[in-house]
Amino acid sequence: MNKAISTLIFLAFACASIGAGASEATVKAALLKKYPEVPVDTVTKTPVAGIYEVFSNGQMIYTDENANYLFVNANLIDTEKKTNLTEERMGKLTAIRFDQLPLNLAVKKVKGKGTRKLAYFADPNCGYCKKFEQDLAKINDVTLYVFLYPVLGQDSLDKAKSIWCSKDKIKAWDDHLVNNIAPTAAGTCDTSAIDKTIAFGKQKNISGTPTMFFADGQRVPGAIPGEMIEQRLAAAK
Repeated sequence: MNKAISTLIFLAFACASIGAGASEATVKAALLKKYPEVPVDTVTKTPVAGIYEVFSNGQMIYTDENANYLFVNANLIDTEKKTNLTEERMGKLTAIRFDQLPLNLAVKKVKGKGTRKLAYFADPNCGYCKKFEQDLAKINDVTLYVFLYPVLGQDSLDKAKSIWCSKDKIKAWDDHLVNNIAPTAAGTCDTSAIDKTIAFGKQKNISGTPTMFFADGQRVPGAIPGEMIEQRLAAAK
């Protein structure tokens, strides 16, 4: 049995035997007292007696009532429903309302009538982003907002600036990501939009590319297949 899971089960029984006397507020206070360096956004009870969910700086942590133990990089699974409760909660806690995204900083691309909406943060040198673009090419009736998010180094930043300064930004982006044609425009225009995008991404804990946001605000980190994109576009109406 996975060590993290067995430890979690042990703690669940231990905490249950102690009794549920703690509240979210007292757990937060205990956590901050013992680990003042851990930023605590929210503390919420889980379905497991004595175990609390802590949302901290974009990351999910689990702890006991007295904050004696921390579970980092763990997933809480409902074995009866066969669902990942950690993923479900992270989807809600990291969501960003679509109208709160800085869409004026994105490169806009309309396919068909463009009635559906999808925004995503992507690095020009991200291999997963290139695969993601190939899947997006098969999807119609969607308005895409591409945020240039060069987080993989100086070359990514240089290419992002070149794309932003191109006469046709969408063509330059598609040429590079889909057709492997590097952008050629001098990146000497006003590229403050890229700086603002990077600042926004760091503030919202967007740590990898691609990271998608659907019309319902749901965040999806990492590339997903075209059929899953279609499903989420339909569900996000």
